[in-house]
Amino acid sequence: MYVVYLVEDEERLRKILVMYLEKEGYLVRAFSNAEDAMEHLNDHVDLWLLDIGLPGADGFELITEIKKNNEDIPVIFTSARDSEMDRIMGLKYGSEDYLTKPFSIQELIIRIDKLLKRVYRKNEKQELKYDTYIINEQNRTILDKDFEIKLTSKEFDLVSFFIRNRKKAYSRDQILKFVWDKYYEGSDRVVDDTVRRMRKKLPKIRLETIYGYG
Repeated sequence: MYVVYLVEDEERLRKILVMYLEKEGYLVRAFSNAEDAMEHLNDHVDLWLLDIGLPGADGFELITEIKKNNEDIPVIFTSARDSEMDRIMGLKYGSEDYLTKPFSIQELIIRIDKLLKRVYRKNEKQELKYDTYIINEQNRTILDKDFEIKLTSKEFDLVSFFIRNRKKAYSRDQILKFVWDKYYEGSDRVVDDTVRRMRKKLPKIRLETIYGYG
């Protein structure tokens, strides 16, 4: 499950992009400006989707900080600027792709899908490890010394999320958004229930509750 961070100041387009990307199964977090996005450079992110013409710091300034922090994270630029020089500048700053507005949402999704597969192809079959647990995200299985631990779909998603985001704190609302989705209408206590079952099935995974936060 890939994590995409989107930075787009046009509210309507931002909401549309989030909706379509989430339908494709991506975990999406959206920002309206570069300054807010820069506070999350250390998050686990698989791809950044950046508008160039942002208020305040622009997309070029943001990609500079992203690449300075981790040069291997792929970036796609979107922009109303369509000159050859703008595209060259985008590549010069380190973007892997460049789409001119207005663009087809389906074309964007295809480009994102192909880019992620190309960048992470070598890692697709790699397994996550925690203590003696081996988590295979491709097969959605967890082994402990060759013994398979049976989990529900959401329990597996939650385990994968926590292991990919070790040493980071998340509120219930954030976990609901990333592991369930923003349209989930049930009680946020589902997070507590799922965590409780996960702890019982995977006692070696250490989870700390920050009271008053999550």
